[in-house]
Amino acid sequence: MTRNARAAAVIGGGIVGLAVARELTIRYPGLPVTVFDKEDRIAAHQSGHNSGVVHAGIYYAPGSLKARLCVRGGSLLREFCQQHDVRLRELGKLVVASSAAELGGLAEIERRALANGVPGTRRVARAEIAEIEPYVHGVAALHSPHTASVDFPGMCRALAGEITSAGGTLRLGTRVRSLSEGAFGAAVRSDDGAWTFDQLVVCAGLTGDNLAAQVGGLAEMRIVPFRGEYYELRPAARHRVKGMVYPVPDPRYPFLGVHFTRDVDDGVHVGPNAVLALALEGYRWRDVRLRDLQDIGSWPGTWQLIRRHWRSGLREMADSLVKRRYLANVRTYLPQMQPGDLVRSTAGVRAQAVRRDGGLVDDFVLQQAGRIMLVRNAPSPAATSSLAIAEHIVSALNGAPATR
Repeated sequence: MTRNARAAAVIGGGIVGLAVARELTIRYPGLPVTVFDKEDRIAAHQSGHNSGVVHAGIYYAPGSLKARLCVRGGSLLREFCQQHDVRLRELGKLVVASSAAELGGLAEIERRALANGVPGTRRVARAEIAEIEPYVHGVAALHSPHTASVDFPGMCRALAGEITSAGGTLRLGTRVRSLSEGAFGAAVRSDDGAWTFDQLVVCAGLTGDNLAAQVGGLAEMRIVPFRGEYYELRPAARHRVKGMVYPVPDPRYPFLGVHFTRDVDDGVHVGPNAVLALALEGYRWRDVRLRDLQDIGSWPGTWQLIRRHWRSGLREMADSLVKRRYLANVRTYLPQMQPGDLVRSTAGVRAQAVRRDGGLVDDFVLQQAGRIMLVRNAPSPAATSSLAIAEHIVSALNGAPATR
């Protein structure tokens, strides 16, 4: 994108879309920037339905976009929050091996943390686990002292404030129906009007496939929604978790497993699990949308995914429906927990890209189609990485590669 560009737009009012719009206003002062979102508020979906964790970068394959942008993004995020009085708490995290069988997985996480340059990460033995988290049981753990908790909705509000202060426009409650590239730029149409921009960035998350299809951007992946259900610890049980406690993740999945996270308001979230949602924005079991199910079911990768992992899928469903099964996962690390200690809380829906062969796409994926940039896969740690993702995308608009 050149310095004499006339206008740019972002579709998506979540944290990644807002971060991109803000970066455009910084990189190109005076450039008219418009943010479109179909909801009447920002951060209505993934950005407002998560555990609020600022990840340090310990999990991700060295050299991947996730590894590079998470570490950089965490640094930018802390600076931004300090400048805008967004609440952030450095709480630290333990990744706990519950048995000797998980020590190999823990060693791999430790190797990645060192390769990614995550500061302060170190292995701790059983006795030191008790010093950091007195109620947690495990044979060994990795301690990440700079994993933090943040108010992501508050950060989104601050990003929106910067955008409008720089002359940008938020068009909320505006559902984009179509987009295309023409001789004069990227054309956007909604029920309310039509616009043309020199550059368009699509950060539509759960609903991104429909827009990507219009510019030939679906390629070999589709978005499949996974609902993550949370419990909270009742107030009398919150003292049992000082910061954050995570299991050693299953290397077959990009999900981190059921974990414990203290937030900026001192609540403690437990979860999430990972259940295939029955609608793109299906936050409850009763949220069923036949058109979404048809689209999800028509993708061969969905059935390949189910064929590969149906046993674990059934376990996740059972854990969702039967509280004592969910509690059993919790007791692996905090054996003192009782059924009454867990109170049902909110749920989030993760937009997860699935390949045609049923493989889950683990890294961030960007695709460029002329003047239109598509953010095709941006699951966790996208919120942590958002400011760095924005830097990466806006640099790519100037001709740098925009691929994995």
